[in-house]
Formats: sequence, C-alpha cells, structure tokens
Amino acid sequence: MTNIIDGLQCGHFDRDSFTALQSAGLSGVVVTCGFWEGTVESLDSLGRWRDLIAENSDVTTIALTPDDIVQAGRDGKVAAILGYQNANLFEGRIRFVELFAELGVRVVQLTYNNQNELAGSCYEAEDSGLARFGREVILEMNRAGMLVDCSHVGNRSTLDAIEASEKPIAVTHANADSLFAHKRNKTDDVLRALGETGGVIGCAAYRNITGDHYCKSIENWCEMVARTVEIAGIDSVAIGTDRSHNFTAPDYAWMRMGRWTRGIDYGAASAARPGKAPPPDWFLTLQDMDKIPNGLRSVGFSEEEVEKIAHGNWLRLYRATFRNSDS
Repeated sequence: MTNIIDGLQCGHFDRDSFTALQSAGLSGVVVTCGFWEGTVESLDSLGRWRDLIAENSDVTTIALTPDDIVQAGRDGKVAAILGYQNANLFEGRIRFVELFAELGVRVVQLTYNNQNELAGSCYEAEDSGLARFGREVILEMNRAGMLVDCSHVGNRSTLDAIEASEKPIAVTHANADSLFAHKRNKTDDVLRALGETGGVIGCAAYRNITGDHYCKSIENWCEMVARTVEIAGIDSVAIGTDRSHNFTAPDYAWMRMGRWTRGIDYGAASAARPGKAPPPDWFLTLQDMDKIPNGLRSVGFSEEEVEKIAHGNWLRLYRATFRNSDS
C-alpha cells in the first residue's frame, strides 16, 4: 500500500478517525487545532490534542519531524502534524511563534477568511498584500521551524509571502482557480511561483472549491491533480483534502463566522448551497482515501510520480521547513 500524507484535515477527530485513516494507508495528516482562537484557547486546544493522541497511542502519534512521519508509517500509525488555520494564536506577539513551535506546532496559516494584521484574505474585496508584521512572522516561522500556509490567503499576499519567505511555503488545501473558479482557489501565477520556489499545493477534495465534475469520480479528481501538475510541476503538487471530522451545524457556524459578525457568512459555500457540502462521490468514507494512488495511476502517473504526489512532495517540503529535520 502506498503511504499517503494529507496536507490538511479538520474537525473533531476521535479514535475512529485515526483507525479509518490508518486503514486507508495514511502515515501523516496535518490536523487543524484552531480557526479563530487566541493564545489561551489555542493552548487549550493543544492540551486536548495531546490528550487525544496519548489516549490512542497505539494508532497515532505527534510528528515533530519528517522522520517521525516516516517512522509512523513503518509502525502502522498515523502521525498527527499540529497546525492552525489562522495566526490568531500569536496575538500580535512575535516571540509567541517560537514558543508554539517548541510546543510542537508545525504549520500555521497566515490568515483565515478575514484580513488580519499579517496579510489579506481571499475573501476581501481588495487584497492588501503582506503587512510588515506578516513579513516578520514569516521570517520567525522560518527560523523556528514552522511551515507557512497560504491556503485562505489572497493571491497577492500569497505571492508576497513566497517572495518574503527564506524557505518554500505551502498552500495546504486549495485547487487551481483556472480549473474551478472560486475565491478560495489559487491563480496560475501563484501555482507557478510555488513550483519555482519549491513550494507545494495540496489538492483539495472539498466540493465547494473542487466542483461537481471533479468530485464525480476518483478518475475525475485525479485528472484535476494531473492538470494542476501541468501548471505547478510534478514536485509541487500533493494531497490536501480539507476533509472534516464529526462536524455539526454549530461547528460550521464557528468556522465561517467566528466572533466577527452577527450576520450569516457562508465561507466557501453560498446561499444556494449553505451548510455542509456533500463529500465527493468517490470519498464517502475516510477509508476511501486508499483509492487515490490507483486513481493517480489510472490517469497516467508513473510509480515515481504517484509516490511524490501521495507523500514525497510533502516530506521534501517538511524537511526544508520543520525544526530538527535532517536537512
């Protein structure tokens, strides 16, 4: 079975989540520890994650280095890579970057759905670009061993981040806007810039940003991956499904509206299709991730290319960015 690393999932993981991912052949997954939470709430979340993983240590472990992910695969476990989908956990304090890195956080997104003091979001009418503080945070993340994620970041700010970072960055869960037009997806110039600098995009399987056609079958989704490779290059495309676990209506409300509005915000959904998006037709259960390697083969990828997309490209990027890595 080909090992798989998923660049981002979210939701309320439990033992069943990890055993399902284990059976699908995952050796690693970036888990979302928070969206809008500040420092103390983010610390609370880390505490809960540590408890969950300790209680299920026979099937999962926390990964601090790429070698931890490789070892988890050898042991038949799923390595949880701790990440946040917003920079609120730092609360404007540059020194908190290093502190959270020392607590095991390895992936942080500069912004979520709103502009913040670091950069512009994909949903703002105007993308402000990277702020001075954003540049400082990126350099501190480089130094501390955190991967910079720009999945919900605006295209201009993402290009700024690629230029500002001393290490390659990621778009952990999005698709090419030229293949399915959506504010959450990335323009071809962003994807080419990722490819030119060693960055990686994790192709998403979230219907709202993937579209019904690419969700219809594993072959269609893998064809989308192949077309993304044509833009970014074979070394810069991986998997970032954006799969959610055990989410209910209040969870979607928090994810989309947080504490910043009294109104209704649909996030990547719309008034015509509110609420939870149906999963892809080929991805009804977590175990269905085991279809991905053969799906990639079916659209013409070689064994070497399947390995890169399934896990190799993420491992290369983690080795280039994580603290305590071998290279």
